[in-house]
Amino acid sequence: MRVSSIAVPILAALLAATVPSIARAQVDSREGIALQNQIYQLRQEILTLRDQAAHGGGLPPARGGAPSGGGNDMVTQLLTRVDTLDDQVRQLRGRIDELQNHMQRQNADLAKRVDDMAYQLSKTGAAPTQGEAPSPLVPVPPPPSNAPRVRTPEIAMQEGNAALARRDYPGAEQAAREVIAQRASPRAYDGQMLLAQALFGQRQYPEAAIAFDDTYKRNRKGTHAQDALLGLTNALTAINEKKAACDNLAKLKTEFPQPRPDLRDGIAAAAQRAGCR
Repeated sequence: MRVSSIAVPILAALLAATVPSIARAQVDSREGIALQNQIYQLRQEILTLRDQAAHGGGLPPARGGAPSGGGNDMVTQLLTRVDTLDDQVRQLRGRIDELQNHMQRQNADLAKRVDDMAYQLSKTGAAPTQGEAPSPLVPVPPPPSNAPRVRTPEIAMQEGNAALARRDYPGAEQAAREVIAQRASPRAYDGQMLLAQALFGQRQYPEAAIAFDDTYKRNRKGTHAQDALLGLTNALTAINEKKAACDNLAKLKTEFPQPRPDLRDGIAAAAQRAGCR
């Protein structure tokens, strides 16, 4: 008995609808790869059946080696396998959606904690982290004619990094604020990271957390993004915000699955200090 000329195209359409769902789910786990292999094998069998139906050939042997009982039996078996694979794909997509929702909730909670911290610091009159100008209500005297020239951002960064290396954290902070004040400078991003490191070195952990977060938000894929997220994790741990620290560390691992080799030990140490699972 030959395969029905209608049943084979239906199977092919079902398979074509299943394969994109795997691609959209972006499953990289072993379970996802196994499903893809099964679907590929099933697709090959359906293509073979379609070719045989087109040329008037007979049915191939069943998977166990025994001859098939007829075209309807083979079609029923293939339909059952397609339904089973489709159910597994839906389950995988559901787990992925749940994980993505969980990560979004974590990121939102972390952002709220940092914003709350910034608000509390602004109420207590903490020093600005973005090089804000003085209040217009306070008169600012003109600089004396013999005032030293302001360092260029490049020189300020060089001297600031040198101060940071010798643990002169106030000097590094001053240089960083000079760079940040010149907002049009391309070194402002580097200055923001230097400021965060200088504040952390002075154990001003709440201010450092905000400065690290500002660095990350300036350029979420920039050269300092991974360092900023790791610094934010350590600063949050230092003020006993360990849940937020672990959420931030999870964010770092999600956004940078392959972190820079020089940061791997620091990431592991940060996870241990915060008690992350």
